[in-house]
Amino acid sequence: MSWYMQGGPDSDVVISTRIRFARNIAGFKFDLQNEQEIQKLEEKIKDNLYAIGYGLKFFKLKDMDDITKMSLVEKNIISPEFILNKNEKGSILINDDENICIMINEEDHLKLQVFSSGFDLENTLNLAIEIDQKLEEILGYATSKKYGYLTTYPNNCGTALKASVMLHMPAMLRAGNINNILYTISSFELNVKCDFEKNHNDILQISNKRTLGLTEKEIIENIKVITQKLIEQERKARKMLANANMDLEDKICRSYGIITNCKKISEEETNKLLSNVKLGVDLGILQKITDAKIRKLYLYTKPANMQKKLGMQYDKLNQDIKRAEIIKTIVNS
Repeated sequence: MSWYMQGGPDSDVVISTRIRFARNIAGFKFDLQNEQEIQKLEEKIKDNLYAIGYGLKFFKLKDMDDITKMSLVEKNIISPEFILNKNEKGSILINDDENICIMINEEDHLKLQVFSSGFDLENTLNLAIEIDQKLEEILGYATSKKYGYLTTYPNNCGTALKASVMLHMPAMLRAGNINNILYTISSFELNVKCDFEKNHNDILQISNKRTLGLTEKEIIENIKVITQKLIEQERKARKMLANANMDLEDKICRSYGIITNCKKISEEETNKLLSNVKLGVDLGILQKITDAKIRKLYLYTKPANMQKKLGMQYDKLNQDIKRAEIIKTIVNS
């Protein structure tokens, strides 16, 4: 089962954990633009694919269909910018479980990424380090005694580690405390990524800003401390909302009623209603649906993954109709 279909530690609040290393291979120019050089780099990687292991397979972006590429974007496995800017030059290594994905020729030669469900920084980091050490042994990295791993952008040097966690924060948002939380996070030199109004999903992502001058352990510990505090605050806010009055329970039940009875529904409305339904499941208000089904609903109501699952492409109106149908199928399964 793919990692994003599984539950994980503290998955009532933390959706996923990602560890990413930026690496460049010795003997090649940074930020490759020349087609021959790109091909030479790709051939070196493909020639060593069996030795690298982990069930990784090589794909060039330009040879992948648009639905497949967008399905990976929707899973947060590759970035939309990677497709948009590097479609002709980029490629990926990915395994069947999709918990390991290496973007090739993004900003750097390699962006090694390891994913896990829930809040699991240490185990995810350990697997990433294991793969990274094997890649370094086989391919050889560009390094410096003074600056560590060398990257296209100097501010990413050092460990070149980017650790991030994605959190579902509906109660903090409804309680009106989210701005204070965002200010606190930024004061700890962490990046905060959220667009609640645009995405309607109550999801917040935090990651480290600094890589140079910090060890991997220090980076992980910093994020761990803040994430644990966020989990605590979100759970406390959920209890307060649940105990205050029936308004929250009413909103959750109405949201469940709409998604299970509608004839068509947009992605935006689905995100908003699913956030309420997930909150209801996590609080024990909704007994009719499981957390496993919530994960399926989040994935298969997204346009590309929905169309990939159904094996057909649809215009926007028919996507909204098919989305309503697939919700009923998952809920009733």
